[in-house]
Amino acid sequence: MSTFQTVKPSSLGRDAFVAAFADIYEHSPWVAEKAFDLGQDASIDQIETLHQRMSDILLSADHASQLALINAHPDLAGKAAVQGQLTEASTNEQAGAGIHQCTAEEFQRFTELNDAYKAKFKFPFIMAVKGSNRHQILAAFETRIHNPVDTEFKCALAEINKIALFRLLTL
Repeated sequence: MSTFQTVKPSSLGRDAFVAAFADIYEHSPWVAEKAFDLGQDASIDQIETLHQRMSDILLSADHASQLALINAHPDLAGKAAVQGQLTEASTNEQAGAGIHQCTAEEFQRFTELNDAYKAKFKFPFIMAVKGSNRHQILAAFETRIHNPVDTEFKCALAEINKIALFRLLTL
């Protein structure tokens, strides 16, 4: 089990807890709010325990809430990235995967895939990009675009929970 280096969740009041964990799930502080409301004890000072609690909250949420959270994520190599409008976490994650180093042709391919994916699924392509490079991301994109909608919805939630774990591990 890993402990947080910069915060002790069990010692925080509700406002401080929500402030500390509000962006673990992209623009969705409701996950942190619900995690706090489940009660505070020393077990949530372990990253894996708090992550499991937050993951369970997402997976047990209603479809509309899950879809809103999925839609809160930016396109990979999309306009927000190009224009510098991503959250700090998303910027760092995409930069770590080398997305900012895409050639013009690669950016064009990302744009085409983003547009086709959203047209088919009605939500953005989600991938926990840490540990991947832009070539692996494009390959995953090209494979997953052929999935059925329900498969891809579940995949998006699983990828969001991976992103959340990566973000928790930085705290």
